[in-house]
Amino acid sequence: MKGRLLVITAAALAALAALKKQQDAQAERDLWAEATDTVDDT
Repeated sequence: MKGRLLVITAAALAALAALKKQQDAQAERDLWAEATDTVDDT
């Protein structure tokens, strides 16, 4: 039982780490898109 809980906890932590990495990558892409966007002076 203790081993199963450890595996579930490890899987949950891995999923959270993957989600954080994906969100960080998306934020970086958004920053680059904003920084390289053309300025419209109309």
